[in-house]
Amino acid sequence: MSNDKKTNSMTLAITDSEIDSEKKDVICENCHSQVIGSFCSQCGQSVESTLKYFWTVILHLLDDIFSFDSRASRTLIPLMLKPGFLTNEYIAGRRVHYVPPLRLYLFISIVFFLSLNLLTSNSIFEKQNSLESNQKVTEYLKELNKNKVEAIENKDIITAESIEKEVKKYTDYQRALSNKGAILAAGITDEIVLLEFKKMRNGGKLKDKDEKELTDAIEQLKLINEGKLTELVDEQVTFSNNADGTVTFDFLSIENNKKLNEFTELLEKKATKAFNSDPTPLFKESVSKLPQLMFIVLPLFAALLKIIYMFSRRLYMEHLTVALHSHSFIFLTILLVQLADWLYDYLDETNTLLRGLLEYGSYAALIWLPIYLFLMQKRVYKQGKLLTVVKYNVVGMLYMMLLGLTAFVAFIWGLTDTQL
Repeated sequence: MSNDKKTNSMTLAITDSEIDSEKKDVICENCHSQVIGSFCSQCGQSVESTLKYFWTVILHLLDDIFSFDSRASRTLIPLMLKPGFLTNEYIAGRRVHYVPPLRLYLFISIVFFLSLNLLTSNSIFEKQNSLESNQKVTEYLKELNKNKVEAIENKDIITAESIEKEVKKYTDYQRALSNKGAILAAGITDEIVLLEFKKMRNGGKLKDKDEKELTDAIEQLKLINEGKLTELVDEQVTFSNNADGTVTFDFLSIENNKKLNEFTELLEKKATKAFNSDPTPLFKESVSKLPQLMFIVLPLFAALLKIIYMFSRRLYMEHLTVALHSHSFIFLTILLVQLADWLYDYLDETNTLLRGLLEYGSYAALIWLPIYLFLMQKRVYKQGKLLTVVKYNVVGMLYMMLLGLTAFVAFIWGLTDTQL
């Protein structure tokens, strides 16, 4: 028995000595000091090599961003329903139970912008922006008018009114297209249909003014369908701060102002072509720039909060945490509203209960958004209601200006990358 104990103790001693010798053999590759542990006590460099297989690095990065374990539910629920809770918990040092603010923002923003790009690529104005769709509008409305005339002749007012509602719905749908030709065609066909309704209700007669409007509208629609859009649709997009259409700044030299005008002329050509044909590529390019720009907006927004609350003695990182949590909430709310709208359009019209829940749920989420941000601001900075209202409105106004500038930069950046 005693021999076994001696053997075990000798084995442990050998093992410990081997470990100690291994530790002594570890030398820091940066300062060449002896390292005990995972980090060098002299320079702080990790003993673990950063030179790994590429896919190992990618997997670790994805794991850091998307590793939503049990903390996810403890984070997402208060993020949506308890304004300021996560921020106060993080600032107070109670962080282990929640997803870190930066990781939370990265995850939600990636999903948000991916869904935005997906909705852009599947948008209705990408599917129906050609002259062919304008022709379909005309043919569809002709068929509706034919059915409506028959209903009126048969004194079936209910059917006639239902057809009229269908016409209005279809023209409203077409007006939502971003192609200017399609919008113009939809507006003209809407005008034609309304005048034809008026004509039928007045026994086939119209006033001279209305008759001329009907004739002109039919002629314009004919020109659009024949592809003669330039006379009716094309609009010149200009960027200028002078009456002659040029762009000049006093702080720039003559040569630099010349280069600036050459650049703006190129942008004008691209913008004119995009808005008068298919704006989808431009829109997609502009949307693709927003994730990068938001990484500039976030610290600027935190700096804005730092200025507004300069006497609160809070660190800049605390304001940045507010910015990360508030933007995570905004993106997630808009994402849920987008999904609700998509489901609403996908569901059959007979499913009125679920469609109604989705519709009112979207309205509730959009109403909750500004209320949430106000409550968050009050609970985090712990100031009175009146002072919070004033600062909330000031921050909101300045932030909207910042978003407007961001959207303009994204638009210009998108134009530069759009092919003519």
